[in-house]
Amino acid sequence: MQWSDWCRPVVVCMVVLLWAGRPGVVAAQAEPTRESEPVQHLEEVVVSATKTPLPVSQVTSAVEVITGKELEGKRVKTVVDALRLAQGLAVFSNGGPGSNATVRMRGAFSRHTLVVIDGVIVNSPTSGDFNFANLTTENIERIEILRGAQSMLWGSDAVGGVISIVTKRGGDRPTASAYVEYGSFATIREGAEASGVKGPFDFALAVSRWDTSNFSAINYRRGAAERDGFHNWNASARLGVALPRDTRLELDVRWWHSLFNTDDFAGNGAPADGFGSRQRTRTLILSGKLEQPVTSWWSHKLTVGRGNEHIVGSNGPLARNLDTGQLIPSDPDCGFPTPAANCFFPFRTNIEFLNHRLEWQHNLEVTKAMLLTAGYQFREEQGDNPDAFGGSQPNRINSSHAGFAQAQLNLFERLLVTSGLRQDSYNLFGDATTYRVGGGVLISETGTKLRASYSTGFRAPTLNDLFFQSPFFVGNPNLKPEKSQSWDAGIDQRLLGGRLVLSAGYFWNRFRNLVAADPVTFITLVNIGLAASKGWELGCEFELTKQLSARGQYTYTLTRDLHTGRRLPRWPVDQASLGLSYQPMDPVRINFDYRFVGARLNNTSNTQRQGSFGVVNFAATYDVSKRMQVFGRIDNVLDQRYEEILFFGTPGRSVYVGLRVNYDTKEQ
Repeated sequence: MQWSDWCRPVVVCMVVLLWAGRPGVVAAQAEPTRESEPVQHLEEVVVSATKTPLPVSQVTSAVEVITGKELEGKRVKTVVDALRLAQGLAVFSNGGPGSNATVRMRGAFSRHTLVVIDGVIVNSPTSGDFNFANLTTENIERIEILRGAQSMLWGSDAVGGVISIVTKRGGDRPTASAYVEYGSFATIREGAEASGVKGPFDFALAVSRWDTSNFSAINYRRGAAERDGFHNWNASARLGVALPRDTRLELDVRWWHSLFNTDDFAGNGAPADGFGSRQRTRTLILSGKLEQPVTSWWSHKLTVGRGNEHIVGSNGPLARNLDTGQLIPSDPDCGFPTPAANCFFPFRTNIEFLNHRLEWQHNLEVTKAMLLTAGYQFREEQGDNPDAFGGSQPNRINSSHAGFAQAQLNLFERLLVTSGLRQDSYNLFGDATTYRVGGGVLISETGTKLRASYSTGFRAPTLNDLFFQSPFFVGNPNLKPEKSQSWDAGIDQRLLGGRLVLSAGYFWNRFRNLVAADPVTFITLVNIGLAASKGWELGCEFELTKQLSARGQYTYTLTRDLHTGRRLPRWPVDQASLGLSYQPMDPVRINFDYRFVGARLNNTSNTQRQGSFGVVNFAATYDVSKRMQVFGRIDNVLDQRYEEILFFGTPGRSVYVGLRVNYDTKEQ
């Protein structure tokens, strides 16, 4: 089936909405007429784009916000499931629940996406990326997705963009709720939440447990018989206190502990159904923030964060080669130097790392039209990997000091200019300088925003890149940072009093000094990679009535390895999604989501081609009373057979039902 068949709903949506916006059909956005009396729409506020609260209409970067309300309405379990529907992202996991899941933006690699949770940078100091597998959606207020290089504000790793996840803040009166869910693959989830305000204190707490089994990491359609389980605890809390002189102190905690059964590969790369393979992950994220106005024109914010993750894993003593059906043992010599099909290489993982971050930011309102932001950041990464492939690696530290400055100019609510400069100094390889310039024009009479930006980015070598040693992989302490150049331009158009929003944009990226294997030794890492990406992003949001709204997006991405001329692995040219939200009556809410991913090439040599796929999900909730809600979800409604990553399993049609009970002090 061709991608055009799957994208047709999005294209039709765009055409219809554009036709609806022609002169004579749509009134200007300026002042609504008394006859129409449209509903007022509260504009989303974004913080990650400038590190200051800014309405979406004034942001000169390409940005998308996913709210906690949307996550609850769609009954989405994990953050990565929500990101699968977002603009400009490529999201893939190697198996079912609990398996490694990473996110890439605009043709960049997963290590180029910076992930921040409540001010804490959570990218792995060893692999460079962030594994979303264990991050569930409980107690999340919003997810901000910032596309394009953002190293000027955020530093290393923000080459492709930034994903910022913010925990809920307690509001209004104290409330509490509990839920339970049961469904396919022997899945059971239960959890409880509480939030509220009492005097100067506010709080939001959540805890959940998720157990599932009967799902094979390697695709069961390829013959995998063993079912791999996933067990996950999640907890989070935000505690805040309002102090005198408009000062706020805030503490955030997020923790998870998971156990996941994995599968293996035979020595020649054939998929293997592993017996006894497992991985345990424990993560604790802590952050504290102090926000305080010094004068009427000067305020400051101090953020301190710490992330700690410990991963212990090993494969079992035996596996089944799914190409031959043969039982194969583990053998330390089977994969080196000549791979063999009748064995697999044993491994043991015992990785622990720490992320520390301190940032002191000052905001100076020079005039009503200009805001200056300046700050200092200290970042430290520690990693210990004593059991990797039988070797012993001492604890390593990668630290940096950085200073940044940014100016935001807003003239007459018409002309928007943002520019900034940053200098990072690392203990292991030296300095990196990045900058960004962005501009926009607001035409309020027509509801139009024109935007463009140019920026640079960099990624510091990880501890694995610098120091890791194994028979197959040798780090290089002389590596330099990966660097990028990025520019984009776009238009956002609001129509029908803001009920209809259309967007279109073009992006271009160039990546250099990419870390790759030496073409002579094939195992030593060197800075030789050179790649590029470019493409188009189209989106529409339409509130047809108070009861019915739609959202669609289409992304066209071309990638190229500039040395070989081949496409970058696992990057589809075409991606699209379409969502419908319908409330036929007050207690009932229904959501349909469709995701299309085009054909892609699984490996760097472009020899493993994977076909396109489209997945439809359905979710519904029914408020039986103010205190009780029943909900259900059907994933992969059409039972599509597909693989996000070659050989790894994806769920067929899956059904889940649940019950939520709410307690509200107002009813007492």
